[in-house]
Amino acid sequence: MNPLILSAALCLAASSAFAGKAFVSNERGNTITVIDTSTWEPIEEFSGGNRPRGITLSPDGKLLYVCASDDDAVRVFDTETYQELYTLPSGPDPELFVLDPAGSPLYIANEDDNLVTVTDTRTHKILAEVPVGVEPEGMAISPDEKWVVNTSETTNMAHFISTEDYQIKHNVLVDQRPRYAEYTADGKRLFVSAEIGGTVSVIDIAEDGTPTLTQKIGFEVPGVLPEWLQPVGVKITRDGSRIFVALGPANRVAVIDGASLEVVDYIMVGQRVWQMAFTPGEEFLVTTNGNSNDVTVIDVAREQAIRSVPVGQQPWGVAITPH
Repeated sequence: MNPLILSAALCLAASSAFAGKAFVSNERGNTITVIDTSTWEPIEEFSGGNRPRGITLSPDGKLLYVCASDDDAVRVFDTETYQELYTLPSGPDPELFVLDPAGSPLYIANEDDNLVTVTDTRTHKILAEVPVGVEPEGMAISPDEKWVVNTSETTNMAHFISTEDYQIKHNVLVDQRPRYAEYTADGKRLFVSAEIGGTVSVIDIAEDGTPTLTQKIGFEVPGVLPEWLQPVGVKITRDGSRIFVALGPANRVAVIDGASLEVVDYIMVGQRVWQMAFTPGEEFLVTTNGNSNDVTVIDVAREQAIRSVPVGQQPWGVAITPH
């Protein structure tokens, strides 16, 4: 057997030890594709509402939250039966959100209304509406749960919102069209991708939460036009040793060394790679590829793509069960 095929087969067989489900939101298909992560085969597809984009899971993995952008609602599904249970108020045009690790509240970016809506997932009530910059998108919550960060695409800022009073305490100017924000597990750094700026901003966080922009990471791929290098999704290993950045139409995921902050590799994936999610043990990283209508499975230890899985039309987000 070809050594590469054998290696991939062994990796896939090993995945049965942490079997779970990956849920992929298909923005244009208006569906959610379910993938068995022990076999990497699609096992179900169900309606996700109109224009499903942001997608996340409850801490116990029993509930799936979906930003149904054109429905102006967050739809909530049972992850076993795939039945819709109820909707949550989200504000207009919800795009991305982040869930407090305790399971509530949900912090939702409202792209058309320049707001972050704070929704209690238990009472189904809106707790606050926070005015932010123009075209809010990216959302992140600090590990200590004291700060929520929103990125505004047109204002080109990261807004730091206190979870105590839902007020903006800090604004950090980043590059053009910031798309995504991700904290390191220790909360000492925040990485913000800028799609048009073509960079990832590195923001150091002081003990009192004060953010300081310290550098910007750029990208260069031989044979790829600079304007195609459009950073979007960002995922960081728990130990902080690797930062993975989806580069949109460059069809690559950049690999950044967490210590030196140097780009060490680029992994070829599907077309227009957008968002990403780790399996629970970080053995694999799954990317959504909007123009090739598939997801790519990356072996994290080897930093190699090992499989492509077809999904619905224009996959946007991905969430993987914690078990």
